[in-house]
Amino acid sequence: MEITSANQNITEYHLPSAGDYFSLLKPRVMSLVIFTAFIGLLVAPGDIHPVIGFTALLCIAVAAGAAGCLNMWYEADIDAKMRRTADRPIPSGRIDAQSALHFGVALSVASVLIMGLMVNVVAAVLLLVTILFYVVVYTMWLKRRTAQNIVIGGASGAFPPMVAWAAVTGSVSIESAVLFAIIFMWTPPHFWALSLYACKDYANAGIPMLPVVSGETATKRQIMLYTIAMVPITLLPWYFNFAGELYAATAALLGGMFIWLSFALLSDKSTVEENSGSAKKVFFFSIFYLFALFAVLGIENLTEKVF
Repeated sequence: MEITSANQNITEYHLPSAGDYFSLLKPRVMSLVIFTAFIGLLVAPGDIHPVIGFTALLCIAVAAGAAGCLNMWYEADIDAKMRRTADRPIPSGRIDAQSALHFGVALSVASVLIMGLMVNVVAAVLLLVTILFYVVVYTMWLKRRTAQNIVIGGASGAFPPMVAWAAVTGSVSIESAVLFAIIFMWTPPHFWALSLYACKDYANAGIPMLPVVSGETATKRQIMLYTIAMVPITLLPWYFNFAGELYAATAALLGGMFIWLSFALLSDKSTVEENSGSAKKVFFFSIFYLFALFAVLGIENLTEKVF
């Protein structure tokens, strides 16, 4: 009986697949990180060897994935309580927490070391700060303690174009700080829109997201205020002369649309549970918005360098 039981346990155990490990890296989040970092490379003054540029982007991508992996390791208990995260590799049992921890730490160390050895030390230090900010400051310290978690912790998602800029120039400048500021201000309305229609999930997991702590109306108001504050900041690349008129027109037009959608969300008196359409419109438009801003910025700068 004991031998049969042991054999049965062996039969039931499944080795994690490559897809399971890839899922730990939060590939959808990583894709936006890679894109904004790539634009940072294009916009930065000076030239970078294609191999070095590719290495920098690879290190940023791996670091982002490592941070996502460590986030999943630390939050496995609350992921198991949320409908949209319960099927992640750790809470679903496809990967054990210890393996995820080792994987995340190994990728973190490798990405920072390679960035330092093959690109430059400034970019490597910024990359290390990015990982630590997301894992330690946001995940371990803020997320379970304050409704302002995404306001402060969102800085981690704003670092990639600054890291890429440093990869080219070896320094940090006002221009790279502007790119940081755009993403920093964009993160709260983007994430709070998601948290509105995922509010019940966060409440069940005991996470003090703004809708859980302050209610839907206060959250909608904060989305509106942050969006209004963000739009002038998106015009700073044009003001500091590293973006042209096409970018300025795009930022103004899309910014107006973002404000309008935020106002429509604020004006919608139905609860998100009854009608999540307004919140989802803001959330999905915010993704398109950031992609479009950085895409136009990159196209303008690439065209100028080529022609």
